[in-house]
Amino acid sequence: MAVAKAAKTVAEIPFNWEGTDKLGRKLKGEMLAAGEAVVRQTLRRQGITVSKVRKQGFLAGAKKISEKDIALFTRQLSTMVKAGVPLLQSFDITARSHSNPALQRLLGSVKADVESGTSLNQAFRRHPKYFDTLYCNLVEAGEQAGILEMVLDRIASYKEKILAIKGKIKSALMYPAIVLVIAFVITAGIMMFVIPTFKQLYEGSGAELPALTSLVIFISDIFVKWWWAIFGAIIAAVVLFLQSLRRSKTLQAKLEALSLKIPVFGPLIEKATVARWARTFSALFSAGVPMVEALESVAGASGNSVFEVATMKLRTEVATGASLTSSLQAAKVFPTMLIQMVSIGEESGALDSMVDKVADYYEREVDDAVAGISSLMEPLIMVVLGSLIGTIVIAMYLPIFKMGSAF
Repeated sequence: MAVAKAAKTVAEIPFNWEGTDKLGRKLKGEMLAAGEAVVRQTLRRQGITVSKVRKQGFLAGAKKISEKDIALFTRQLSTMVKAGVPLLQSFDITARSHSNPALQRLLGSVKADVESGTSLNQAFRRHPKYFDTLYCNLVEAGEQAGILEMVLDRIASYKEKILAIKGKIKSALMYPAIVLVIAFVITAGIMMFVIPTFKQLYEGSGAELPALTSLVIFISDIFVKWWWAIFGAIIAAVVLFLQSLRRSKTLQAKLEALSLKIPVFGPLIEKATVARWARTFSALFSAGVPMVEALESVAGASGNSVFEVATMKLRTEVATGASLTSSLQAAKVFPTMLIQMVSIGEESGALDSMVDKVADYYEREVDDAVAGISSLMEPLIMVVLGSLIGTIVIAMYLPIFKMGSAF
């Protein structure tokens, strides 16, 4: 199943839909699907008579609802429900406290569905772009067990911690990327505007130039003549790569597997993935979601295809009666600490708390790794930039040094 999912290359796009249910109540929502026909077929199976389906245009995403917005909304909703504020009133208060019109419309739509008698988890499921399967499954478990306020608090904590991990990973990866881009722009500027001045000076002298100087001048000539092609090719390559990455699940899977093998950054990504895996599993299992269903949601939320495929295998093995510990050992993907803590949790009946401790441990490991990478990258980048600029400077002054030594 996981292999088939990874091989899927059809991109899903968001659609807005309107229709009526079997009682004649008007409904509307959003759905991610490969096409309009899929949306109509899916809604028809749910007993909804569709009146309108339209693809979200480019401007529909102009005012985006971020994961941070959803996390903040969940925290506010949890606080108000815990304080005894009625659910519908909680939606009103939360919507008014946000300045994002898109979020206000989203909350208004969810509130209208709940007001018409739809369960909260079903109202959320009509907006899969913002409330994923994991989110909705947790809310459903909370509604069924009568502990909605507790589950909302867990979802909020879960989202806040996952966002914190993502933020740390992005900061660790973005810093060297930004510095390298700036270094390329500065180098290109030197090649296009500074080196030509030296070239004119040396051409007037008629002296034979050192090989390094001739090479730098040759590269400068290419930049001066073809700068528009160079920058255009780089921008086009980046855009094409990002588009291919967004549309191709196979390419995503290969890059995610490769990312775990990158020196320095690979272990950081792996620790962050394990922390996310453990945090997701703990949140689901502690909310009363059956293990087999929890593992399916964990696979999709792991954020890496290697762990996703391994988790789907775990799900299959656990469904046939195998213990989670033995399945984790057979996968040969998960770290020893996670396996040992799961073993202790299964024996003691405290699996959720043991896995939660694993998540805490690996989140601290991510913090330490990010700090270590930051301290390592700063001198490394300085050495690279210094070597690059130093080589160009030496190349330009070598002829002067040669002429000086001739006298």
